[in-house]
Amino acid sequence: MKTRTALMYALTSAAGVLLAAGCMVGPKYVAPQVPVDANQAFAHSQPGPVSADANDVVRLDGWWERFADGVTADLVAKALDNNYDLKAAASRVVQARSMFEQARGRALPQVSYNLSRDRSQRSFNLGAGPFGGGRFSVLNETWQQDFSVTYLLDFFGKIRHAERAAMQDMLASQANQQALMNSLIAQVVAARINIATLQRRLAIAWANTESRRRTLEIVERRYSQGLVGPVDLRLARENLASSEAVEPSVELQLITAGHTLDVLLGRTPGRSDDLAQTLPDLPDLEPVPVGLPVALLDRRPDIRAAEHSLRSANEQVGVSIAQLFPDLTLTGVWGRSGDTWENLWMDETEIYSAVFSLAQPIFRGGQIKAQINAAKARYEELAATYASVILTALREVEDALITERLLQEQLSHARRQLDEAAAAEELSRDRYQRGVESILTVLESERRRRLGQEQVAILMGQIWTARVNLFLALGGDWVLDVDDENRQDAKHMKG
Repeated sequence: MKTRTALMYALTSAAGVLLAAGCMVGPKYVAPQVPVDANQAFAHSQPGPVSADANDVVRLDGWWERFADGVTADLVAKALDNNYDLKAAASRVVQARSMFEQARGRALPQVSYNLSRDRSQRSFNLGAGPFGGGRFSVLNETWQQDFSVTYLLDFFGKIRHAERAAMQDMLASQANQQALMNSLIAQVVAARINIATLQRRLAIAWANTESRRRTLEIVERRYSQGLVGPVDLRLARENLASSEAVEPSVELQLITAGHTLDVLLGRTPGRSDDLAQTLPDLPDLEPVPVGLPVALLDRRPDIRAAEHSLRSANEQVGVSIAQLFPDLTLTGVWGRSGDTWENLWMDETEIYSAVFSLAQPIFRGGQIKAQINAAKARYEELAATYASVILTALREVEDALITERLLQEQLSHARRQLDEAAAAEELSRDRYQRGVESILTVLESERRRRLGQEQVAILMGQIWTARVNLFLALGGDWVLDVDDENRQDAKHMKG
């Protein structure tokens, strides 16, 4: 027992001394410079003071609740539960977590137990004659059990760099899962808006068909009375037919949009019930607050994933450099060995050993240097990718902001145009019935009113889609939770 204790003490002491004297090789991570000032506001946000600090804004999910539609919230919940791409991403996170646990396990001593029984028989010939012993056989049986401890001293940080790289890979996979989740939610909400818009357009098409049918009845009555010629009748019939031809086109778009939503929800396309028309008229959105800070992008999961991947690449450079230095291994074995099973439990059969080994690469044909160069090039690649991801995120936010602003202006003009077209249609139909206006004027006013209605519906859908794109580009909402505001107030009071 004293021998075993002394052995373990010696191994532990040697490991402690070597680790205390050791140092990690490889570069320390420094965030790369990007052409972005996190303290400024987005160029196309409304002018004004910066409204929030990125550290204050922590509400990263639930932004779709701003649309105040129970159907949309239910669709998002179903998509998060059933979408197959999201399930695949969750599996990738589990894989990355397992790889991290493997890397962390390599930093710990490896302990194993061995039990063996060796039974062998050997034959010997001692020669013939009076002095020879002839041939005889020897039967030998050996039992052995032992515990072995192997510890690779991470003297130069190779294992620690690999563990940190695996941890960053795991964090990157989690961020990628969050990015996919945000993208899925945006796609579901956008599909919902598209379906609502198409439902509205189909209702407009039906109403237009009914309106043109009434116009045809007026023309037919006036034709039967001899007040108008056959050209008016033909034009009215053509006008009705053209309106009826629009209905299948819109209905086809509506059906295929439903198929897209079904796939997002993990359902068989075409087997779902029609969505309830809870958005017959899309309401106006509240304005975007002034001075949205660029620092909000820090919470975007794809940016966080890019930086985690960059950190992992930096650690891999350290792993490659550590390959130039020797591997130091401590191995200790303690057990018992005897001729019989009973001997394994006797103190007299105790065996032990302690081994210290050093393996230093001398010549490998330039492989290690090539690995280091490849790891550094990989880091440079991901640094450029990281900067590109940030610029792309900025572009997406700016695109969404300017798109919504200009679409709002276009919608204002389109609504005024629709009001005038509707008034012109009513006036032209009344004048036609009194015989002071031609059928062409009536049909043209109907066409303009129909186009105006459809344009307003499409613009409303586009504005809502632009808001969805803004939430997605920002990585969430910009609203402070009450608890977070209280924490910020307490922090300022304490300061």
